[in-house]
Amino acid sequence: MNACMSSDGHGRRLWVPALTVVLLGSVLPALADGVTEHGKALVEVNCARCHAIGETDKSSHPDAPAFRTLSKRYPITDLEEALAEGISTGHPDMPEWVASPDQIEAIIAYISSLQQP
Repeated sequence: MNACMSSDGHGRRLWVPALTVVLLGSVLPALADGVTEHGKALVEVNCARCHAIGETDKSSHPDAPAFRTLSKRYPITDLEEALAEGISTGHPDMPEWVASPDQIEAIIAYISSLQQP
């Protein structure tokens, strides 16, 4: 019997879809982890001086919300537009920063990973 054929004898190639599922199951989480880690690195450089960016830290700026609680204020995906246009609101002395689409994806992934129920 051909190695590509199923044991039912109908010649169906079942290994291709099965292999695809296995590969995607192992690659997609790794890609997502990489994006999330990139987002963490971005917020460490651009946001951590005022905002709590971790699971338990405290914001050093009294008007800067902890990133882990942002979903209590509004949907995290609403940040996409603000990051693309440059966040000019927030706490009064927050610097304006415009992120690229890849940076936005990474930041949203990281902030989403922090959200507490």
